[in-house]
Amino acid sequence: MLVDKYFPQGIDIYFDNVGGDMLDAALLNMKIHGRIAVCGMISQQSISDPKGIRNLSSLIYKRIRMQGFLQSDYLHLYPNFLEEVSAYYKQGKILYFEDMNEGLESAPAAFVGLFIGKNVGKQVIRVSHE
Repeated sequence: MLVDKYFPQGIDIYFDNVGGDMLDAALLNMKIHGRIAVCGMISQQSISDPKGIRNLSSLIYKRIRMQGFLQSDYLHLYPNFLEEVSAYYKQGKILYFEDMNEGLESAPAAFVGLFIGKNVGKQVIRVSHE
């Protein structure tokens, strides 16, 4: 399992813009005193009857802090953010995952995979090696 491999002690910070099953799974895998920033619920956007979160009790048991987030509230902090995050990335303190597919012909299947949980991390389609 990806969480066990990369976060054997649990997830410290989770930035959620998917909601639904992804947020539910993250709640189960958070560390005690973990933090969740919620900036979107794309998986629930076009559903007429959005799903509820089944694992919300994790907020209590693990003392997780979850808060809504709009980037426009923090535009004044962007220059400092860019400087600090760039340094963290260069030091290897920030991990991210890409799910890379090759060729434009793979785009439709990759797009459908976004909605069924097939990809891990950011979905990328490489159309050229240039």
